Amino acid sequence: MATIDDFQKLDIRVGKIVKVEDFPEARKPSFKLTIDFGEEIGLKRSSAQLVKHYKKEDLDGKLVLGVVNFPPRQIGSFLSEVLTLGVPDENHECVLAVPDKNEAVIGGKLY
Repeated sequence: MATIDDFQKLDIRVGKIVKVEDFPEARKPSFKLTIDFGEEIGLKRSSAQLVKHYKKEDLDGKLVLGVVNFPPRQIGSFLSEVLTLGVPDENHECVLAVPDKNEAVIGGKLY
């Protein structure tokens, strides 16, 4: 069973998507995201399987949640630096886990 100490090891922050690119060489349809996590963390890149529910223009400027303290992960030719968080729909396609208000502070830590 996980403890509160285990949870506190995760650094989950609010980020704003500032760039969205196609990722045609990915095994599963994905986008390359550049996410601004504020002054402390800065810009980070993430690969995300979001093409079933989102268009590139829908994602630009969107607030998201991401785990910023996992080690980078090589996904094909792309180095993903953060895990963008989502939940599955009924077909196991990703739906983003996002703050429900735009007042959420970029770089704010989940608690």
